[in-house]
Amino acid sequence: MMYNSIMKSIQITVDDDLLQRLDADADVRRDGRSAVIRRAAEAYLASAERRRIAEAYRRAYGGAVESDPDLDGWAGEGVWPPE
Repeated sequence: MMYNSIMKSIQITVDDDLLQRLDADADVRRDGRSAVIRRAAEAYLASAERRRIAEAYRRAYGGAVESDPDLDGWAGEGVWPPE
């Protein structure tokens, strides 16, 4: 992951239990809260992008299509994998 050389400070609110659990984590103790929260935000955004792409594929290819007689019997072979 590459970060801009200029970072912005932000303020977030978390409950005491979450903060205690976060501070008890070995990665947080080693790398700091900011680094771990940046990684979590990157992971969230990557996951959200994958979901958006998967949904676009489902919308584009998941609808009913006209049957081609040459493809009869193959419909069950192309099942979208579960998430």
